[in-house]
Amino acid sequence: MERVAIVTDSNSGITQKKGGELGISVLPMPFTIDGETFYEDISLTQEEFYERLAAGADISTSQPTAGDVIDLWKRLLKEYDTVVHIPMSSGLSGSCETAIMLAEDFDGRVQVVNNQRISVTMRQSVLDAVGLAERGRTAVEIREILERERMESSIYIMLDTLKYLKKGGRITPAAAALGTILNLKPVLQIQGEKLDAFTKARNIRQGKRAMIEP
Repeated sequence: MERVAIVTDSNSGITQKKGGELGISVLPMPFTIDGETFYEDISLTQEEFYERLAAGADISTSQPTAGDVIDLWKRLLKEYDTVVHIPMSSGLSGSCETAIMLAEDFDGRVQVVNNQRISVTMRQSVLDAVGLAERGRTAVEIREILERERMESSIYIMLDTLKYLKKGGRITPAAAALGTILNLKPVLQIQGEKLDAFTKARNIRQGKRAMIEP
């Protein structure tokens, strides 16, 4: 039976500790905060991240370096026959396309899954991959199964503030100001590679209802 290693990144919500318990390798995502680089769940906890965010720190995200990705694959391939790498959606980050390009030099031993997931749905893909590997599926089969199911999930997100949409340039300052006055709670949808506006709610209760009963 093919020995398959499962790799993901911390956008899956899988911590280093949980990854160790499940036998999953988790690449930490880098953040730059006020000019200093941190790595999620390595040198920066989730609690510390949100504290810095609330304090108004200048925060930007990046992707794991090519060197870190390659080093991890090479280390795993000393013990395993193949690697299944499950990064965040190619529609939300360049890390997936980078991994696909890097995998070309591994003669098929690294299979990168582009199934357009992030957060809880990405986590489920990783757990599904673990189960498939345990049942004897090859790396190629795991990738094909997960990519075939790429459109079978959606994530709905309600924003409590328009501050970060304004900061990221997704809405104008005028729209942010009006939305704040009207107490609007945007509900966004992630399906496939797209992050789109789904609806607007006037309060948290309406937003929750829109997400539960779309």
